[in-house]
Amino acid sequence: MATPPIPEAKPAQPAKPAKKRGKLVIIVIAVVVLAAIAGIVVRLTRHSGAAQAATPAEDPSTEVKSVMHLEGFVVNLGGDGENGYLRIGIDLGLGIESKEGKEEKGPPTTPRLRDAILSVLSTRTVNELLTPEGKEKLKGDILKAINDKVPEVDCKEIYFTEFLVQH
Repeated sequence: MATPPIPEAKPAQPAKPAKKRGKLVIIVIAVVVLAAIAGIVVRLTRHSGAAQAATPAEDPSTEVKSVMHLEGFVVNLGGDGENGYLRIGIDLGLGIESKEGKEEKGPPTTPRLRDAILSVLSTRTVNELLTPEGKEKLKGDILKAINDKVPEVDCKEIYFTEFLVQH
């Protein structure tokens, strides 16, 4: 019996899957690097945009030059059959320099400030003060009352340092 002829050995060809795999790894790495760079760019633009938005306008007429601390207030709240109490601490951002250590001429402003603030606080209800919108409206109303009744202090900002509503 004749032996079948032995097929000729073909020269070894380089494995093509290795080349494809190498290209795939390079593409994956490139995509990851580009995604990381895009993420960094987005964070930086958001951060700089937020910083610009948080920076107040450079208007000297709205600049707070000093802060005046007032003793806390406790006020009865009414409304819709619900009685409650508000304990609030307030500091005022003023557009004038502080007169600490200097003799103040004219009538003292603290009693008039407290009266203006109490007149606003006593008109509020528990439900109004439980929402963020209610607190912001309260700040605006206090600011308006102070500037109407005690314009010489040039109040620019109202800061709540304590805010407790009990009902």
